[in-house]
Amino acid sequence: MHFDVIVLGSGPGGYVASIRAAQLGMKVAMIEKESLGGVCLNWGCIPTKSLLRSAQILQNIKENKDLFGLHDPINLDYSKILSKSRDVVKKMRNGISFLMKKNQIHIVYGIARLKKGKIVEIYQNGNKIKEYISTYIIIATGSIPRKKKFQELNKKIIGYKEALNLSFLPKKIIIVGSGSVGLEFSYFYHSMGVKVILIEKNSRIFPSGDQEISDSIKTYFNQMGIECYVSSFIKKIIKNNQGVITADVQTPNFLLKEKADIIFYATGVIPNTKFLGLKNIGIHTNEKGFIIVDEKYKTNIDGYYAIGDVIEGPSLAHVASREAITCVENIKGLNTQKIDYNNIPKCVYCYPEIASVGYTEKEAIEKGYQIRVGKFPFSAIGKSVCNEKTEGFVKVIFDDKYDEWLGCHMIGYNVTDLISEVVVARNLESTNYEIINCIHPHPSLSECIIESISNAYGRAIHL
Repeated sequence: MHFDVIVLGSGPGGYVASIRAAQLGMKVAMIEKESLGGVCLNWGCIPTKSLLRSAQILQNIKENKDLFGLHDPINLDYSKILSKSRDVVKKMRNGISFLMKKNQIHIVYGIARLKKGKIVEIYQNGNKIKEYISTYIIIATGSIPRKKKFQELNKKIIGYKEALNLSFLPKKIIIVGSGSVGLEFSYFYHSMGVKVILIEKNSRIFPSGDQEISDSIKTYFNQMGIECYVSSFIKKIIKNNQGVITADVQTPNFLLKEKADIIFYATGVIPNTKFLGLKNIGIHTNEKGFIIVDEKYKTNIDGYYAIGDVIEGPSLAHVASREAITCVENIKGLNTQKIDYNNIPKCVYCYPEIASVGYTEKEAIEKGYQIRVGKFPFSAIGKSVCNEKTEGFVKVIFDDKYDEWLGCHMIGYNVTDLISEVVVARNLESTNYEIINCIHPHPSLSECIIESISNAYGRAIHL
């Protein structure tokens, strides 16, 4: 069978590329080796947010039990929490299936391998079952977790897939890595009553974030009872006859021996391209294994494109989706806008939530900007006080010369729903003047944005 476009992968890059191509009148096939929706829907963004919602509800009950006359013990049915997350996944997966039928996209299940001549072979259980040819091929096969250390300990060493299938709550867990996955699962397990030890090899928790955000999340985690160790790593793990493991954790000042039931490695992902046969057709990759593309997402071989986690850049679902649309429109020869990778929102859904976009304060200074920095705490916002969620703040960074909005970093309740205002404003090249003169509703959390900008220019009213 011949198609205009064959898309490899059905994650937020693959299925969005398929739909946009169909909208533009192209005959589309989408290849998926497992379940529609890819890692994001089945093992990442969606199920973890369901788990975190359960954790937030439990936290709210515990914090307000006296107010509402609730009494201990508050019984937790962990199996129902897991079941709810899988039900959400199923519902969303059915939604994608509906969109595929609506847009007349041909779905093929199996492992795809590329051959010269824009031929895609499909394998199931090691056997070739079908072969397709296409004018264009879009590689959107996503990413897989980095290889976990000490894998010989089998079920005691887990990644995010195993964590989402863990049928019991451990008494103690060691989480290695404090990026978004490490932070979110640390908060989740702590809320479920698990003792959490968080280990980070870099000098601070959440190393990709603004320094003040990193310092704040570590403080909040420590106050909760999550133990955080920076500049630290696991040297050795021993398992006894009862199945309990002891990890030797090297910290800057001492060797820590920690017993735990589970060790969870949340140390990032790598491109999922091993079985594609890229070398067979000569597609170039860099030293990290990422497919090399130009600004139109075209590889070095005519007709082959790549998007999402298989190319270098932020491993984020919304990035893959935007790249998908841009890539397909480039194929059709439409006039597309180049993606501004410095204006991509990054969110962490632990509590308190973290949201950011643009330069950190350190990055802005390193770029040579003379900056203005403004901050405003949620504790001074009426809506936050009403919500009894006063942790955190909004921090803004402006160029002192041209008033360009260089970056924004938030930590607090529901800040992942606030960051889009900043993304739109920066895309429109808004200065402090335009934002300060936009009336924000009262009471609302969004007031913290306008107050932080006012603070940067010495105009904050409520501080």
